[in-house]
Amino acid sequence: MSTSDLIYDVADGIATLTLNRPDKLNAWTGQMGIEVRAAMEAAESDNNVRVIILTGAGRGFCAGADMSLLNELAANGQTTAAAQVLGHQRQSRFGEDTRPDYLGTYSYFPSIKKPVIAAINGHAVGLGFILTLYCDLRFASDQAKFGTAFARRGLIAEYGVAWILPRLIGPANALDLLLSARIIDAVEASQMGLVNRVFPAASFMENVRAYAMELVKQVSPRSMAVIKRQIYHGLLQSLEEAAASAEKEILESLRCEDFKEGVAHFVEKRAPRFTGK
Repeated sequence: MSTSDLIYDVADGIATLTLNRPDKLNAWTGQMGIEVRAAMEAAESDNNVRVIILTGAGRGFCAGADMSLLNELAANGQTTAAAQVLGHQRQSRFGEDTRPDYLGTYSYFPSIKKPVIAAINGHAVGLGFILTLYCDLRFASDQAKFGTAFARRGLIAEYGVAWILPRLIGPANALDLLLSARIIDAVEASQMGLVNRVFPAASFMENVRAYAMELVKQVSPRSMAVIKRQIYHGLLQSLEEAAASAEKEILESLRCEDFKEGVAHFVEKRAPRFTGK
C-alpha cells in the first residue's frame, strides 16, 4: 500500500509506515493524517503484523505542520486550511477496551494493541514531535533533532502534549522544551529520557528493525497487547486499581495458549511459537 504522502509496507511481521514528503521534511497535512490512521488500522487488523514502525522518508521524520497551510491560517483564521493541517476530530476506537482518553486526533496510538515504534531519522518538530510522544518506543538517529515550536509560533501546548510530555521526561524538562521551543539533538533527548536509544545514522533502520524483530520472534503478542493496555490505563489509575486489574489479567493469562507455549519453549530449549491466543 502506498499513496502520495505515505508508504506502507509489511515484511517479517513488521508494518513500516513511512511519511513520504521528503522534499518538505515530511511536513504534516490533514490528508497525511487520514492516510496514517488508515495504515494503522490495516496493521492492527493484519494477523501477520506484530510490530508497527513509523518513520520518515529522506532527511526528516516530520518537520511539523505544512507552513503554506499555516500561512493561510494566520491570514484567514479557522478556514479550510485548519481542517487540512489540524484535522480536529474525535475518532472511532480501535478496540472494544479503548478508553475515551485515547481517541483523540493524534492520541489514538495507545489504543492500538500492537507496539508502535517511532524511528526518528531526522527532524521531529511541532506536530512531528507530538507524533513521537504517542508512540510506545522512540529510537533516534544520531542526526535527529527535536523541538516543540509552538511558543515560537504564538501557539500553545497542543493535542495533549502538556499531559504526556511531563509523564515521559518530568515537568521541569517538559517546561523547558515547551516554553523555550528550542531545538535539541539526539544526545540531549536521550539524557532527558525522551528517546529510548540513539543509533548511528548509517545503520539506523537496521538497528530499529533488529529490535522490532526481537519482539516479533521472542515475545507473546497477547502479552504485548495486555502490557501496553496496562501501562496506558495505569497512567489514569490509582495503584489500587492497577493492582486489581493486574490480578484479573494474570488469571486470564494462565488460561491462554501463549502461557503454555512460553513455558514449553523454555523447558524444551527451542524458539517460541506464540500465536497471540
